[in-house]
Amino acid sequence: MSKIWVVVADASRARIFTASKPADGLTEVETLSNPEGRLHEGDLVSDRGGRISAGEGARHGYGAGSSAKDETINRFAATVCKHLERGRNSRAFGKLYVVAAPQFLGMMRKHQSDPLRGLISDEIATELTTQSAERIRAQLPEFL
Repeated sequence: MSKIWVVVADASRARIFTASKPADGLTEVETLSNPEGRLHEGDLVSDRGGRISAGEGARHGYGAGSSAKDETINRFAATVCKHLERGRNSRAFGKLYVVAAPQFLGMMRKHQSDPLRGLISDEIATELTTQSAERIRAQLPEFL
């Protein structure tokens, strides 16, 4: 039976757990960090977006489209998926469970290859990165 991986991720951290058998507990084997994921937009850029007059005294701000924080989080999602791809290519796992904060899960999906998606048994859109392995395991199916 092939090894099972569980990745638990958010914008600032991805924890990778393994289980050898479907009913086993989880063992944390690796952590990927993105300290910039915890920063506020103002801490990532030095300039604010400008302001534009909309006539009749109304004014509103304008920016550059996607924020620096979104770009930082998107890069981390790509990094996490590349790490999972390396695991897939080396046959380190045969099943993958993805537990991620909802926005981060959406970003991760953009960076997953079709072969990697084929190994994903379930996705859970919730924030569990700060929880213990036991609490994370309790959120997963009884038999992985």
